Amino acid sequence: MPKQITEMLKGTLEGIVLAILASRAAYGYEITSWLREQGFSEIAEGTVYALLVRMEQRALVDVEKVPSEKGPPRKMYTLNAAGREYLDEFWRNWSFLAERIDRLHREGRLHREGRLHREGEN
Repeated sequence: MPKQITEMLKGTLEGIVLAILASRAAYGYEITSWLREQGFSEIAEGTVYALLVRMEQRALVDVEKVPSEKGPPRKMYTLNAAGREYLDEFWRNWSFLAERIDRLHREGRLHREGRLHREGEN
């Protein structure tokens, strides 16, 4: 994954994980696997687990220890009411940024096309 995408992902990973948990409860490993299936192949499990710990500390998720066939119990993460509010805020912020970035992109493209057109006329 290119460095720029990695940096952008760092800023949005929390919202992405909350969105995953909004649709279903999941273990850290399941979240990492799903992200990898979606093309985020270089996300380390440790990154997701550290994020889940921070989300737990901030009371955005509920955690239930579920017995495991192999080894210690696993933590099942579920989005709670505070997490849903935070996710709603994330989507509002995402929409705000995405609209403005898209506008910049469109304006830049139109400017470039206009400049290329003028240069071709000379």
